[in-house]
Amino acid sequence: MPKKTAIKKIKIDKTKAAERVRKIFPILRKTYPQARIALKHSNPLELLVSTILSAQCTDVRVNMVTKTLFKKYTSAKDWVKADIKQIESDIKSTGFFRNKAANIKGACTKVIEQFDGKIPDTMEELLTLPGVGRKTANCVLGNAFGVPGVVCDTHVIRLSRRLGLSPNSNPVKLEYDLAEIVPKKDWLLFSDLLIFHGRNICKARKPDCGNCPIAKYCPAANKPALW
Repeated sequence: MPKKTAIKKIKIDKTKAAERVRKIFPILRKTYPQARIALKHSNPLELLVSTILSAQCTDVRVNMVTKTLFKKYTSAKDWVKADIKQIESDIKSTGFFRNKAANIKGACTKVIEQFDGKIPDTMEELLTLPGVGRKTANCVLGNAFGVPGVVCDTHVIRLSRRLGLSPNSNPVKLEYDLAEIVPKKDWLLFSDLLIFHGRNICKARKPDCGNCPIAKYCPAANKPALW
């Protein structure tokens, strides 16, 4: 069997990393003026549900499902009253539907019982909801309540390593690393920009370095993918 290639352990100079952020941020913002969350929602509850559904699923698929789903379930009470098997059936195409159904129903139950039916607007409270980790909480806080947060999805993790912004693939550790080198007011937008860039250019298997507008600032550009 062929030997597995070890992932390169990178060391980060935070001062240089912060400077790199200052250089690439305006370029990415100009390249992706439309950068924003792709999950379609009209209120914090819909965003919470969509984000839970998006785990191991594309945003395109989630939006296809929620187009009819949110007409059926319009409040936290609707989710709580619904039979769990029916919820599973309604969200089945998003994958891992049993866990997701349990988390959505459990989260909505807690929202009603402890938060007067309203989605909480603090990290500490959101993390008490079933199925909600820091990524989901930051997504809801930033997009529903305007609270700055770094959303560390797979694209942000991959690009942060390739760009030499953090050595960490652990999303919580990465969140704290990026929070140190990205201005707080730009946390959410920077996350969105990396996500857009990861989907369009800096893809996991074959990054298009030749057409990358920030390649000259990227330590991994045109080099073996050991990042």
